Amino acid sequence: MANTDQQRLDQYKQKYAAVLRTIEQQGVQLAHVHVQDNKLFIQGTAPSEDAKNRVWDQIKMVNPQWENELMADIDVAAGAGQQQQSADRPQYASASAGGGTSRTYTVQAGDSLSKISRQFYGDPNQYDRIFEANRDKLSDPNKIRPGQVLNIPD
Repeated sequence: MANTDQQRLDQYKQKYAAVLRTIEQQGVQLAHVHVQDNKLFIQGTAPSEDAKNRVWDQIKMVNPQWENELMADIDVAAGAGQQQQSADRPQYASASAGGGTSRTYTVQAGDSLSKISRQFYGDPNQYDRIFEANRDKLSDPNKIRPGQVLNIPD
C-alpha cells in the first residue's frame, strides 16, 4: 500500500509541478506534501497573502477541478500583515483570546459554511458556530471566498 501511495504522490507531483515551483518561488515554507485520502495534501505557511493567492491561482490554472484530488492548507505567517493597513486581521492563529484552542481553515473553491461545518463537526447545520466565530471577517454566512482563513471553534 505504501508503494501505491508513493506512486500516486509521484504522479501528483508531476501533475502539480507548476504549483510546487510557484510555492518555491513565493517562499512558501512547506510543512507537508503527501497523499492523504487519495488526494495530494499540501500544507505550508506563506510569507504574505499575495504569495498565498499566487499559489491558489496556479492550483486553479493546473486543474479547475482541483478539489477532487488536492487539499491545500496554506496559512499566512503570523505578523505578515502588520505592514499592511491596520484594518487587516492576522491570517494565522492557533488560540483564541479567551485561552481556548481554535483551529483555522482556509476556504477553498466550492466551499460553503455548511460544507465546512460538516467536515469539522459532522453536521452541516452547525455552520452558524463558524459564522459567529468569524463575524469580524464575514457579514453574510453565504458569502465566503476562497483564500479566506476562518477560525473554527471547538
